[in-house]
Amino acid sequence: MLMRALSLAVLLSLTATVAAADPIEGLWQTQPDEGRYAMVQIAPCGPAFCGTITRTFSSAGEVRTDSIGKQIVIGMAPQGNGEYRGRVLRPADNKVYNGKASVSGNQMKLSGCVAGGLICKSQTWRRLQ
Repeated sequence: MLMRALSLAVLLSLTATVAAADPIEGLWQTQPDEGRYAMVQIAPCGPAFCGTITRTFSSAGEVRTDSIGKQIVIGMAPQGNGEYRGRVLRPADNKVYNGKASVSGNQMKLSGCVAGGLICKSQTWRRLQ
């Protein structure tokens, strides 16, 4: 009985460590797309995570666009080990794609995919907060 309790305690502590290893939650800066980039705030939305554009920039500096307030990371559900699956909106073409994200420290590789994941376009975002 004691061994079973210890095994369960070790398993729970390892699970908690993995879950906290690379969280997607935070403020992220996108990679430039068609000359513009954005800041995206990712926060819990139900059992998953969603990201909303809070600010947009061009080479001239901060610009006000109709992308501000758009949710571009949609329902990203944790898969373990810093991996997430959901959907992403690309503001440049206003299309929603199947998405996946991989978080490692202060970097996130975010991909939008078509054709069942055979064709993907990726960006690398960096965490600001």
